[in-house]
Formats: sequence, C-alpha cells, structure tokens
Amino acid sequence: MFLSTPIAQLTKIGKITANKFKKLGIEKAEDLLFYFPFRYDDFSQVSLINNLQIYPIKKNENLYSSHAQKNEISNEINSIVTIKASIELISNKRSPIKKTIITEGLVSDQTGKIKVIWFNQPFLTKILKPGDKIYFSGKVESDFYGLQMINPSYEKALWKKETIHTGRLVPIYSATENLTQKQIRFLIKFILPLTKEIQDWLPKEIKKDLDFFDLTEALTQIHFPNDKKKLEKAKERLKFDELFLIQIQTQQLKKFLEKNKAPKIDFKEEIKNFVQSLPFKLTDAQKKAAWQILKNLQKEQPMNRLLEGEVGSGKTIVATIAMLNVFLNNYQSILMVPTEILAKQHFDNICELLKNFDIKIGLITKNEKKMNYKLRITNHNKNIKLKNHNLSLIIHNSNIIIGTHSLIQEKIKFKNLGLIIIDEQHRFGVEQRNKLKSQTNSLGNKQMFPHFLSMTATPIPRSLALALYGDLDLSIINELPEQRKKIITKIVDQQNRQLAYDFIKNEIKKGRQIFVLCPLINESDKLGVKSVTTEYEKLKKDIFFEFKIGLMHGRLKSKEKEKVRQNFLKNKINILVSTSVIEVGIDCPNASVMMIEGAERFGLAQLYQFRGRVGRSEHQSYCFVFSETSSVKTKERLQALLTAKNSFELAEKDLEIRGPGELYSSINKYGSTQQSGYLSFLKIARLTDYSIIQNAKNWAIKIINQDPELENYPKLKEKIKKIQRTICLE
Repeated sequence: MFLSTPIAQLTKIGKITANKFKKLGIEKAEDLLFYFPFRYDDFSQVSLINNLQIYPIKKNENLYSSHAQKNEISNEINSIVTIKASIELISNKRSPIKKTIITEGLVSDQTGKIKVIWFNQPFLTKILKPGDKIYFSGKVESDFYGLQMINPSYEKALWKKETIHTGRLVPIYSATENLTQKQIRFLIKFILPLTKEIQDWLPKEIKKDLDFFDLTEALTQIHFPNDKKKLEKAKERLKFDELFLIQIQTQQLKKFLEKNKAPKIDFKEEIKNFVQSLPFKLTDAQKKAAWQILKNLQKEQPMNRLLEGEVGSGKTIVATIAMLNVFLNNYQSILMVPTEILAKQHFDNICELLKNFDIKIGLITKNEKKMNYKLRITNHNKNIKLKNHNLSLIIHNSNIIIGTHSLIQEKIKFKNLGLIIIDEQHRFGVEQRNKLKSQTNSLGNKQMFPHFLSMTATPIPRSLALALYGDLDLSIINELPEQRKKIITKIVDQQNRQLAYDFIKNEIKKGRQIFVLCPLINESDKLGVKSVTTEYEKLKKDIFFEFKIGLMHGRLKSKEKEKVRQNFLKNKINILVSTSVIEVGIDCPNASVMMIEGAERFGLAQLYQFRGRVGRSEHQSYCFVFSETSSVKTKERLQALLTAKNSFELAEKDLEIRGPGELYSSINKYGSTQQSGYLSFLKIARLTDYSIIQNAKNWAIKIINQDPELENYPKLKEKIKKIQRTICLE
C-alpha cells in the first residue's frame, strides 16, 4: 500500500464505493489523508449508566466546525453520551403503527441497565449478540419506563484496540449519497500509517519557532485527536501549511517581477479624444482606475494589478482604454475570459467601442476563431483574400485578441505582446508567466514580460484580498454610472409567487425582458431544488404561454448558446430561463427583472452577480428571490442582500454568516461547487485566522528575502513545484 494506491485497491473497497469517493475528489490514498473532518462529535467522556440524566438544552450551542466562528466542541444538547455496556437482550419487532422494524436491546454495566433502540436496522441482531461488550454513543431520552438511547452509534469494545466511532472525539466528514461516516473513518484509520511516508516540507526553524507538530502527527490528530488540545495544535499546523504555501508563491512572484522588464507603454493624447467621444461620461472611479493603470503601464517593471468593481460599474471600458493605449504604442493586448459567451460579448462590445480606429480585433475560443477584418495579401503578384478564421493569421495581425484560456493552451506565438487582461477567472503566477514568455517573440534584443491586469466583479472581502492578493496593486471602481437606478430586490414567499408572475407579465408588455435563473440543469428529487429544464417547460406551458421563452445552460453546444444569446439581445426572446452560466455572460440592457429560484443554493457573492445582469440601463429593474427552505440561517443571508450598501459589505456579511469554506465556491467556479486555484487549496484555513495569516506572511518574506530560489529548502521547493502543477493560480 502506497500514497498513490487507488482507492479501489484498498482493503474492502469495491469499484462502486470507490466511485462514491471519487465524487468527493478522492481517488488515491493520499487524497483521503488530506480530506479533513468539518466537525467532531465529543463522545470522549464514558459515563456509568446510573449517572445518566437528561440535561437542559443550551441555546446556541454549536458543533465544532471549521466554519464556526469559535473553536468549540459540543455534545449537541448535552444529552449525547457514551457508555460501555454488555448486551443482555436484543431482538427485532415490527411497529404496528408505521410497520417499521424496531430493534430493541437491553444493555447493562456494573451500575445499572438502559434500553437501546434502532429503527429499520434489523441486521443489527446479526452483528450484536448477547454478552458482547459495546461502546454506545448517542442521545439519552426518557419515556414512561425510564431512560433509553435512540439510534446510538455503536462499536465493539475490543481488548487493547482504540475505538474509531465512539468513546472519543469522533470526526464527521462531508459525505455523498450512500457513503457512510463509518466507511470513511474505517478507511482513513486503515491507511493512517501512510502519513509517515508523506514528506514534511516545512522548514525546521519554523516548526521550532511556532512549536508545531510534525506533519505525521498533525494528520493523525486532525483525523483521530487524542484530546481537544492536540486537535487545536493539529489544526494550527495544517492551517499554517496552506497559508504559508500561498504566501511563499506571492513573495516569489514579487521577486520575479522585480527582476524582469516590461515594455514601456507611453500615454498617448488620442486617449483623451477617445474618452470625450464616448456616448456616455466616465464616472470619477472609472477615470481614477484608468489613470492608475495607464501610469502603471509607463513603468518598465511588469504591472501586476487587480481591477475590482461593482457589477455593471464599467470595468470593460477601463480595460478598453488600456488596450487602446497599448495599440497606439504598437504592442498587442489579449483579453482572457472564462466563457465563450463572455468572449463573444466582449468582442462585439469592443469592436463597437473602437470602430473609429483602424484596429484589428481577433476572437479565439475553442469553437470559434475570427477577426473584425477581411485581410488581403499579395502572393505572386496576385491579390488573395484570406479567410479571417485562420489562427495564425489572427495572432499575427490582430492588435487586440479576445478569447478564453485556450489562448495559452494552443501553440500560439505572440509577436509583441504588451498587455494581458484576465477577466474573472485566472490569475497568473510564475509558471504561467514563464509560459507566456516562451510564447512571446523577443522585442529587439530583449525578451520582456507583458503587463498584467486582473479584473473581477466578485465582491472580495478585504481579509481575503490581504491574505491571497498581497502581491497585487489594487484599483477599485466603487460607483455606478449616473443613469443607473438602484435595483429593487424582494424576497418572495410562495403565497406571493403569482403576484411576481403578474408583475413580470406587465414588464414584458412594456417591452422589457426577463431572466429566470435555476440552480440545476436536470431535476433532482433528492436535492429538492428546481431544474432549468423543468422550470422552462412549466413557464412555457402554464405560466407565460403567450410569450417567447428561451433556454440556456452549460450543456448546450456553442452555436446553440450563441443563437440564444443573439435572439435575447434582439428581443426575439421575452424570457430567458438559464442556469448560472449567465453569471459572467449575457449583457442585455433591456432586461429589467431577474427572478432567482432556489436562492439558498447560491452564495451572496453569486446572488449579487446574478442581480447585476439587470439594472444596466435607465430602466427601473427588479430582482425577485425565491427560496425552497425555511432555514433561519438562509433567511438571514438573503436579508443581507437587501440591506448591504455595496458588494464589499455584502461579501463581508457572507463571510460572517457562512464561513469561508462555503464562500470559496461562490467566489470561484460559477454555477459549480467545484473549487479551483488558491481558494480550493484552503481546505482547513479560514480568512479569520488573522494571526496565522500574519505568521505565514512574515516567515514567507523572511525565507524568500534570504533564499529567493529556495536552494536551501529543497523539500519546500519541491512542494511548491507540485502544487503549481496541480492548481491554476487565482
């Protein structure tokens, strides 16, 4: 058995169970060791039966969780206990009321007896026999006949064998359908000796200074802690590991940029004329952000800047100003975006904005390659018109290239790349920059790095920015264009659903258009949430049958998506029913209502993005939020959408309510719970771990200042290379 051993080859694990683990991102033994519990049940105190009693429930007593604000371990309601007892009697009987199978047992220790009961688990009579000594952990309740334990966890008390499921701090893991906690715990316990094979890459001086466990001990204690104190030490070590690796890469990137050169992009007066010719007036925040970027481009050190702005605040025009100035200096720019829909939208918009300039703009995605120009070349004294969807032609002749991440995956050689802008998804580290360097032809006698600008409409909490984006200069657009009206947001309960439908009909009759957003593509009865296909059929046949309704989701082919997008923009579709694929996609100024189904399935950051699809013109716009749950926590989150003054306040509230573990998914992969990049790397660290973040940053600065190439830290260097191969830096 090795760290690389596939899950399916581990003891008692078949192909079906291995596939269940695969759904959790666990494919080999090493993955399982780094799959951490999200809370713990405290079954560590073993009681005598005659000491059992019902305790009053303590309000707000919370389970120990990586998402909790305080590091607490609790027994849920204090009536959860562990006893060690012998089975005297055990049998099955059928309930006359619900016709369920009830398994009843009578167990005893040296002080007394208590009844134990399980529902619909008749197999227990084959596992548990009279005379067996068993640990039972569960809730103690009272009936007319005395105390009893309902559905307790159980585990045989074997001589000199440590318990796994009872009689200790018991780890609770995120699971998937038909994968039990016992299966996960058993398998982790089985492979726990492999922790000795994992290389401890953290420098010895750090472990000594901060009194950290070795990695083997930290992994052992995080899964099966001996006590609360050792659990806390394990968490501190593993949190530090995650944050330190991020900070090391951040500091390496800063050093990397300091010693490299970028083309000097001088400010051109034509930019002023362009701004004055726009059909709208730039906001003060847009002017400030644009000027910060233009000033940065004049330096010979590569720009490394993040442009953060409200949804609809006008980041695209700021980026266009930068790319135009780069063009006027005879350099190329590329704009990379996460989806084909967004790439095509940017292509259309930027072609329109720059139509008065003799500027060639190319579009490169997996399924489409084209230019805004028809080119002619001379060949053997004959004019030959070239097709404008030839990849090499686009790369060689375009001044601005817009595309998806295929821009750095295809074998592309840029001629004189001066600026790269990444919208919403990618952030480039040293490895990505080195790749782009190899894709860029030398400029004169020097090979230079292009300037970098990252853009995001995702409201990022300041604590996250400090922790993860410390190497970036920051520009913020924190105001909307003057003609924009505040979007009126309403949380709609089920009895008022028809009123919302009636309101939407009136908006369509005024000439406006509607977004309806659903969390899933296909119906899922087990999740109990709406799917886009089911909602589309219902609205089309029963609710809005007199209007034209379109369907959009990620499984449509590229041409189908583009056809739907164009029809919606041309008002040939009144209502667009979609999944979250539109979050960073369709810009339709005529849309005035965003209707969100299953809002509890999304984070506040995502809900904010969805709402930003409307309110993009002078028309008053509305957002109707529907939820399928009565959870107090969900209601509190959704209420924050109504009360927060801006996206940054909203993000801080989301962080406070949900915790970073859930927030990460919202910030990253749109419409998916899959995580990527830096944020997926944080499995246990929290953005509120301020002291650990500061320690990680201080040690990273110290080590990189002394040894930028990590020559004296070969294990750390190898670890950094490994994670750079497996994640895309955000």
